[in-house]
Amino acid sequence: MKQGAKSATGAPSTLWDRTRQLASQEILDTALRLFTEQGYDGTTIAQIAREAGVSQRTLFRYFGTKEDLLGGGQDRFGQVLMDTIGEQPAEAGVWEALRAGVAAVLALHDSREQALERFRLLHNTASLRAGWLEKRLRFQENLLPLIETRMDAATGNEGAKARAVIATAFACLDAASMTWVANDGKGEIMDLYDECMAAVRG
Repeated sequence: MKQGAKSATGAPSTLWDRTRQLASQEILDTALRLFTEQGYDGTTIAQIAREAGVSQRTLFRYFGTKEDLLGGGQDRFGQVLMDTIGEQPAEAGVWEALRAGVAAVLALHDSREQALERFRLLHNTASLRAGWLEKRLRFQENLLPLIETRMDAATGNEGAKARAVIATAFACLDAASMTWVANDGKGEIMDLYDECMAAVRG
């Protein structure tokens, strides 16, 4: 999902903001192309900077790590997930709130093709999978208070149950995205997510 005409604070973006956004997008597009052509581990920061027409110092002003170049930063993933779940109405159940969060995160991709390439790289690159697992565990802990508040306190053990629910949602996202990649992007990933959730919930 591309940036609109406003900055992150909601104010109209300046020419400088738009220039930075264009430069950032050019670097991301270049990185994704090179990762797809020659593999994530086989692509260097120096190559990406050279192809994008910027210095390595400039590249690192936009992106803190090589991993961030895969999709603009997975920390953004976690923030959008938390914000979306937190914005769901109080009457929304935990599964409904988590689904809204997953849908919002998937909408961050600019296109189906971009999403497919990123998921393909994630699932086929051991270093990326390891990094994603580490971040995912942190995201799950961060989500815990939001999910606990939506669970029935009368049943007790909300912490354990909330962890199980969150872990299930992430596992279903993994299963859906892996199937989507295996099918070369056929169908809708959210439909696959819903099928996975239906399977585990019986």
